[in-house]
Amino acid sequence: MRALQSRGPFNEGLDGIQWEHMRPEHDMPIPLKGLTEAKAKELLAQYGPNTIEEKKRSLFSRLWKSVASVMSLMFVAAGGLSLWAGEGSDAAIIGVLFLTNVGVGVWHEAKADNALEKLKEKLAVVVKTLRDGSWKDLPSAALVPGDVIELTTGSLIPADISFADARNVSVNEAVVTGESLPKEKKTGDKGYSGSFVSTGFAHATVEATGTRTYFGTTMTMVEGGRRRSQLEKDIISISRFLSIVSLAIMAVLTAVLLGAHEPLLKIATLDVSMLIAGIPVALPTVMTLIISVGIMELAKRAVIVRRLSSLEDLADVNLLLSDKTGTLSENVIKVAKMEAVAPGVSAERVWSLALAAAPRPNSNPLDIAIESKARELKIAALPVEDFIPGDSERKRTTAFVTEGGVRRAVSLGAPQTIRALASMDAPTAERYDALVAGAAKEGFRVLALAASPDGEEKGMRMLAVFFLADAIRADARETIDFMNEYGIKVKMVTGDGRDVAAHVAAELGLPGRIVERVELEGRPSEVKEAFPGVAGFAEVMPKDKYDVVMMARDMGRYTVAVTGDGVNDVPPVKAADVGIAVSNAVDALKGSADIVLTEPGISVIKDAIVEARKIFARLYNYSLYRISESFRLIVTIAVIGVIFGTYPLTPVQIILIALLNDIPIISLAFDRVAVSKAPSAVDAKRRFALSTVFGLTGIANSMILLWVAIAVFHEPWAVIQTLFFLKLTVSGHMLVYVAHTERPWVRFLPSKQVIIATILTQLVATAMSFYGFFTAPISWRLIFFVWIWSFFWMQIAELSKQWYHRLTDRPSPPAPAPAPARA
Repeated sequence: MRALQSRGPFNEGLDGIQWEHMRPEHDMPIPLKGLTEAKAKELLAQYGPNTIEEKKRSLFSRLWKSVASVMSLMFVAAGGLSLWAGEGSDAAIIGVLFLTNVGVGVWHEAKADNALEKLKEKLAVVVKTLRDGSWKDLPSAALVPGDVIELTTGSLIPADISFADARNVSVNEAVVTGESLPKEKKTGDKGYSGSFVSTGFAHATVEATGTRTYFGTTMTMVEGGRRRSQLEKDIISISRFLSIVSLAIMAVLTAVLLGAHEPLLKIATLDVSMLIAGIPVALPTVMTLIISVGIMELAKRAVIVRRLSSLEDLADVNLLLSDKTGTLSENVIKVAKMEAVAPGVSAERVWSLALAAAPRPNSNPLDIAIESKARELKIAALPVEDFIPGDSERKRTTAFVTEGGVRRAVSLGAPQTIRALASMDAPTAERYDALVAGAAKEGFRVLALAASPDGEEKGMRMLAVFFLADAIRADARETIDFMNEYGIKVKMVTGDGRDVAAHVAAELGLPGRIVERVELEGRPSEVKEAFPGVAGFAEVMPKDKYDVVMMARDMGRYTVAVTGDGVNDVPPVKAADVGIAVSNAVDALKGSADIVLTEPGISVIKDAIVEARKIFARLYNYSLYRISESFRLIVTIAVIGVIFGTYPLTPVQIILIALLNDIPIISLAFDRVAVSKAPSAVDAKRRFALSTVFGLTGIANSMILLWVAIAVFHEPWAVIQTLFFLKLTVSGHMLVYVAHTERPWVRFLPSKQVIIATILTQLVATAMSFYGFFTAPISWRLIFFVWIWSFFWMQIAELSKQWYHRLTDRPSPPAPAPAPARA
């Protein structure tokens, strides 16, 4: 007989039932009064909210940061040099562009900050608090000294407290003391904000809040930092590379123009203007905006990102270790049937005792299943005199009741645990083992109920076995098939026995065999070798789950995401590349995870990975476009400058091009992108090569246009400068259509936002060229020619892209993934 074991320390045979949520009945006496709402309001005004406020910049400091940025200083330098050279109108124009640039920068930052603030609101901790004599769910920020709160296993301690009633309580204080092992707490002991309850149940009195807590005092003494992802580092390296190239070309052109005896002030003004156009100083800001828009889109899909750098890891995920309950299954557990084990015990008495041992008010699927079935049968629970909640060691709950004048202990829990407490004769033990084994083969999970006649948890009489069913989610198999198609292998990790796990794996279409805990612990090298052919892991305890995560990571071929819900899932969730707290996770796990889900189901995880890959694709496309544009602009200016001893654009025109380029670049945060069927990764060599192909195509475009303007049209240099201004704007924005997809651009257009932004900026440049705003006016004939010319070279760029893909044997990219249907 293969007995069921727990998927976590809290439950054997009940994957996902969180014993940590269990709490004594509230009809038990609580000798605490708490505060009145009026007194709490008074104390809140005195002490302030229970938060550790991050240092926020004022509008003035944001403006100053934007004004003092490298780009702004370049604008000031260009305007000052123009004014010094007697070009007052140019200086005024540059001043207006400077103010516009500052405004765009402040808007970018405000939008990103607002996105993060909204996410923080979604992650606010709710605390059960005693106010006006009744328990209320309050945000932790509303707590004040003197409040009485309730804590269960997995609860974050929201303030410095004193335990007023501690039952089997241990607290993990690693965030405060650095000690990893939980520390036992008794009534009267202190607890510190930021730590969390590992086991037990308690009432506590708040003693200090906000910055007055031990943790708050420490936090005010240090400055936090954020780890940059590889993608962020990559984009910053792009800025550095383009800056070096721009400065080198500027130095060469300065030498050439000095040799041509051009005025020094004119050379300096042109140099600064070229740096504005060539150096992508706005790149980090645009990158932040793309990420911010992306995480807000994820939030709409029930995914909260706690660590921004985890987005890259999420896009790279190729292995998901998923819990069964609540992720692959509905997490709506129902009692399918109850089988009495001991003879002569009525069903009514069994249900009455089971209802007493199931804690209330209902806070987990176990409570709901027992309560719902008892209500259906119209059964009332016996009065409970005392109660011991379940935890990772006990794996059961125990209620103490008086029945017929006799004090009894009633235990409800995992079948192996209850069996060890029970005293059964051979026929009863045989029936019990057969019921448990049969339930496993049929895909049921089991709870066992036993009672003692003397109020002790030993020598108990085995009363009944409850068969519990949890239906597989309707979309689970389809979602797993989708994830397999997109390069993500799914493996189930469950505390259920092998038979239950095999039954569920077959239903989900997970190929391979089920590995039991005994194999994982006894033959890890064999399991590691067979890992690719494993469908799931059964009878898993928290340490086993951690070992599976580390085994997958050590193999070097997987970027691992793992889901969790209980406090003992913290180690594997922290160890994974991407730790995911599911919707019903305890606060302690949510505080440790990279990603927090606000809705149940594996489809939410799929949405998260798909959206992360879209964010990655937008960042990659932006960097590809920006490198191509900078390369095309600065090399074209360099070549023409060396040949003709002057620039093909005026300083104002160069700055205008830089500003007009920023508008469609901002819209790339909303761009439509194809979702890669393989995990994302930065291919820097390929991107640089493709950028070079686009850049060389643009340079050829510009040089041939220059020859046509001089040799065929015989236009003066001022008109040629206007032609170049219009061509660089129109052609550059058409490149967005080509660069944003590996497919032919006509088959995969950008988003509506990008199309509108590029058309508007092209029309603005066209109007300026026709009416002579900051340019020499040109005729409609020349404007029409530039548009046709730019469209023609757009097709040359497309052909160059396709040629490069064929040259490198790049497989055709997929069509974009369909948006998941949402209620």
